[in-house]
Amino acid sequence: MPIEAWLPVGFSLPDGAKTRLPVQSGDAWQIVETAGYGRALLVKAELVNRWAEAHLTDWGAWQTFKFGADSLYALTSGGGSWLSPVNDSRSPDSKSEALAFAVSLRETRVREAAAPLHDAIYVESISRLLPTYSLTSPQPDDVVLGSFLTGGVPVSVHATRRIRALTAWLGESGLNDVIRQSGVAPAVASEGPATNEEGGERKPFTLAGRPMLEQFFREHVIDIIENADRYRKLGIEFPSAILLHGPPGCGKTFAVERLIEYLGWPSFSIDSTSIGSPFIHETSRKVAEVFERAIKDAPAVLKIDEMEAYLADREMGAGSSHHRVEEVGEFLRRIPEAIASRVLVIAMTNRIEMIDPAILRRGRFDHVIEVGMASREEIEALLRELLSKVPTENIDYEALSQDLAGRPLSDVAFVTREGARRAAAGRRSSIAQENLLAAVKATPSRGPEPPRKIGFV
Repeated sequence: MPIEAWLPVGFSLPDGAKTRLPVQSGDAWQIVETAGYGRALLVKAELVNRWAEAHLTDWGAWQTFKFGADSLYALTSGGGSWLSPVNDSRSPDSKSEALAFAVSLRETRVREAAAPLHDAIYVESISRLLPTYSLTSPQPDDVVLGSFLTGGVPVSVHATRRIRALTAWLGESGLNDVIRQSGVAPAVASEGPATNEEGGERKPFTLAGRPMLEQFFREHVIDIIENADRYRKLGIEFPSAILLHGPPGCGKTFAVERLIEYLGWPSFSIDSTSIGSPFIHETSRKVAEVFERAIKDAPAVLKIDEMEAYLADREMGAGSSHHRVEEVGEFLRRIPEAIASRVLVIAMTNRIEMIDPAILRRGRFDHVIEVGMASREEIEALLRELLSKVPTENIDYEALSQDLAGRPLSDVAFVTREGARRAAAGRRSSIAQENLLAAVKATPSRGPEPPRKIGFV
């Protein structure tokens, strides 16, 4: 719905800035764009008075003017300075922007200890978070900071595993710097026994529909990480690299994403779109950069997807072989280095027969796991987990899983979403069997995906 503007487009503020359309608005405030990519905060007198009484702003920072019968106050900001609500769902682009917000949070709390800041207006030019005193449920400062850093995810900076995963761009040291500058108590260390965000014991790792793969991750990854001292005494420092292979749609990516979510570590990806280049040496350079970023932010997870695209057998092909030798050699050097630096390396491929044998030797990928298409029982287990999070009625899981047997797990997830959409569109308060059956009929199987031919010249 369009925001009703307080001022006409082209209105000249006292400092000469010309207003354009409003972008956000509240009962007693409005943020408008100004010519030249800037912004202006327009505020009614009663709200400015509250800020002044709390010593959050100086009167000298404001321009005062009349428009009709209203007395308004304005504060303008250039295009490079942040002026928006804290809950704007926009995340910072750099550590300097994150630090600027942290300083503003700290300086605001020095002057106003009690006002909720979850819906405050962040004015970078005066290093303040100006509360709007709305009636929405307040959030503590650790969640306000976490929400700003993640672009709107209501996560506390005390939830170390999750906040680190959501702010991988910032890195562990950068995140700790931001937390210290904010005045919010620093987050606890991310390693050790698994805990939930409230500090209690966390639920065990589960992988619905994949009991064998779940057991493998628990034994060969999670237990080693969460009981590091015990394993270290017997010479095991960190989990070895893992390769998952199987047909498209078998659930490899789903399983890896669930493991990353559980660990809460920063994650990095290498795939054909992110590192492929037609230029000599460029692909190897990009590979090295991703490994270096993961090592810098360790402990971390590094995913290698579609690995047949750049780790194919060096004896295959002709003119491009000398390029592939260099690329494979870069991986051979970097994988042991990453493991030694506490980076969990997990690769995935649909074409294991194409992979260079040197990569598959133990010492690089100690575990090569085949992931087949899900059975009916495994599909039923995934359906039960996905639907356990929403209201349902009279669901026949056995019949649904039979209809979905042989399909990729991505189809199962899509059917649950489409069933929920149909229920909501029909003004139902829960998902019924007929909603899911209609979703299955509307989602015909696309069959197995043909193998993609990917390579670099």
